[in-house]
Amino acid sequence: MAGRTEIDIQRIEKSRIDSIDFDNLVFGRTFTDHMFIVDYDDEGWKNARIIPFQDLAFNPSMFAIHYGQSIFEGLKAFRFENGDIEVFRPDQHAERINISAKRMCMPELPQELFLDGLAALLKLDSEWIPTKKGQSLYVRPVMFATDQMLGVAPSQTYKFIIFCSPVSSYYSGEVKVVVEEEFVRAAEGGTGYVKVAGNYAASLLPAKKALEKGYDQILWTDSKEHKYIEECGTMNVMFQIKDTIITPSLSTSILSGITRKSAIALAEKWGFKLEERKISVEEIIEAHKNGDLNDAFGTGTAATITFISHIGHKGVDYEIPADKPRKFSKKVQEYLTKLKLGQEDDFMGWMKKMN
Repeated sequence: MAGRTEIDIQRIEKSRIDSIDFDNLVFGRTFTDHMFIVDYDDEGWKNARIIPFQDLAFNPSMFAIHYGQSIFEGLKAFRFENGDIEVFRPDQHAERINISAKRMCMPELPQELFLDGLAALLKLDSEWIPTKKGQSLYVRPVMFATDQMLGVAPSQTYKFIIFCSPVSSYYSGEVKVVVEEEFVRAAEGGTGYVKVAGNYAASLLPAKKALEKGYDQILWTDSKEHKYIEECGTMNVMFQIKDTIITPSLSTSILSGITRKSAIALAEKWGFKLEERKISVEEIIEAHKNGDLNDAFGTGTAATITFISHIGHKGVDYEIPADKPRKFSKKVQEYLTKLKLGQEDDFMGWMKKMN
């Protein structure tokens, strides 16, 4: 991928890669040698550079700390057997960070700058891309406000950074989820449809309570009635009732996941029945009682496809039996896994070569 952005590159003196145990990676704990940074002020985006990964100095009055102007993305890079560095749908992530920026009154980032910075960083830290089964290089772009003063108003300065982390699978297997009927992740008209740091901060307490009860994740419901399913913690969510795949229709309280979008496209391509619509907790429970709930799974960049084994509701756990075929979710999981390793036909044009 030919870069058109002028980027100043400052290489690290000695790589840390030899100190990393790639056989025992913990998600999000290990970081590569370099990071990409670009600054924004009244002259626009400027000073694109790659520097050694390091701590940042900041003023205690920095806007992002006090007023929450902080957004991010998450995507993955892979190394194919022929040596190519490939990323799954980076253009979609570049597009989505600007949706987040617009909602949070932050400057949009030119897609060319996003992709060129990403390509340059991946090329420089290419040796950090793990190649073992279930591993990848997780990429974290983040933008935050940097004005140094107190006062509720949009910041006039920002910093955009991309850094990377070699990772193994986010979940080790199937997950148990519990329907949330007290706390709210997001309300219509709020920021639920964008990747804002505050969305995740608000989810920490209910997630902690769910873990204490033996669940891995929360199945979020609508803010008005706690009647309709929205999404699942770190993932969008899909169900199969009889032969129909159902996923909650998007709104301003549901994140438009890239993996969700990809699964929908594959369903259409392969001829599966799929509906995007409101789906109530009651409908899911009734389908389970009738033996019609054939699948429940989450979709997300970190999780890819994660099977849901139990749905907790009002003190009862509804189990998805192990003998359910999960034909669609397993087919999507297998296809996307092989696609990201260069072992499947990329008939949708989703993988982008970055070197």
